[in-house]
Amino acid sequence: MKPSLALLLIPAIAMLGNARAADTVREITLPSETEIYQASDLPGYALINAMCLTCHSVEYVKYQPPTSPRAYWQATVVKMQKIFAAPLPDEVIEPIVDYLVKTYGNERPAETKAESHRTMAHAGR
Repeated sequence: MKPSLALLLIPAIAMLGNARAADTVREITLPSETEIYQASDLPGYALINAMCLTCHSVEYVKYQPPTSPRAYWQATVVKMQKIFAAPLPDEVIEPIVDYLVKTYGNERPAETKAESHRTMAHAGR
């Protein structure tokens, strides 16, 4: 038994309808950013503000483990570049990692580490 021409055309017509729906422009409005990265004279501070906020909020960084070593931050930034296709040139990776580990990771000054632990403990209550 031969399938009718109409039955053969149904998938093609359905695909055209889906393609037209995909061409519809949709606009979304994201909520305003409520956090800022901790200010620093490190070169990575300007880079992270220019390159990282386009994809995720500051909270994503602030709630990483405060004991994270340089290797953790290196792997995270490279993952953003290689896996998530963040437009990060290779030459900005090290300054961004340096800023992150010295500001949010285990290379922070001792008084900053103590404050971070208090904040995390308070948030968990």
